[in-house]
Amino acid sequence: MNVEPSWDFYRSFVTVLQQGSLSAAARELGLTQPTIGRHVDALELAIGAELFTRSPNGLLPTDAALALKPYAETLAATTAALLRTASGERDRVAGTVRISASEVIAVEVLPGILGPLQETYPELQIELSASDTIEDLVNREADIAVRMAEPQQGALVVRRIGDIPLGFHAHRRYLERYGIPQTLADLANHRLIGFDRQTAYVRMVMKRYAVPGIEFTFRSDSNLAQLSAIRAGVGIGICQTGLARENPDLVHILPDTFSIPLGTWVAMHESLKSSPRCRATFDVLVKGLQGYYRYSTSA
Repeated sequence: MNVEPSWDFYRSFVTVLQQGSLSAAARELGLTQPTIGRHVDALELAIGAELFTRSPNGLLPTDAALALKPYAETLAATTAALLRTASGERDRVAGTVRISASEVIAVEVLPGILGPLQETYPELQIELSASDTIEDLVNREADIAVRMAEPQQGALVVRRIGDIPLGFHAHRRYLERYGIPQTLADLANHRLIGFDRQTAYVRMVMKRYAVPGIEFTFRSDSNLAQLSAIRAGVGIGICQTGLARENPDLVHILPDTFSIPLGTWVAMHESLKSSPRCRATFDVLVKGLQGYYRYSTSA
């Protein structure tokens, strides 16, 4: 009779996939390397296929491992959601809430909103996933998400925050040295901060809102790194006007000529409406982000 593999085996398998070695996976999970090895061996025995091959660069997944990967990752997300759900008690704002948000929002905006929330509810624990990758709310990869694209999945509770404006900004130190551009065409004579990969979204933004043929001399695929470069005086870049306002040394360039509306939504699965911790967190996020939106758009 076949024995169903333990969840621990799948968790170890997913972590080895992510970390690339038994030792790194053991550190990540707080287990010993032999334990991780036994879990992988047991899973291989259960499915009847080899999952990893050794190479100078670590463990490489086999075709069987790659085929198993999406199902194991779904199982990991579901199990994590189950534990978060079990961590809270009925009618009490306690336990863990996982929030997904873009790098910039997660680092620059949300701490100021979530800190007071935890002061109010000291038994509430927050997991904040700072990534521009969209996590799946339906499959409970996150409980609540702050999205910069309108959620299209069904079974979600969604609140639109508004269009947070983006614009060109530069540090005064840079502008004192190179001058302030008066037209979009003048940007061609400046050091520009932007993306290092021309994704479909980047091409759309540059085609719709900027000068054709514009070139970035400082490139990064991280919006947070671009923001840091603007603050450091590296050149002219695009950032949220609300964040730039907090630094008196950042100057808004061509405010009447160039602006990108960044649509913002807060969403969670509708099954979480009855969860006190998720409902409280959702409401505070909506209120806090609405305040940030008003600040960003005020004259």
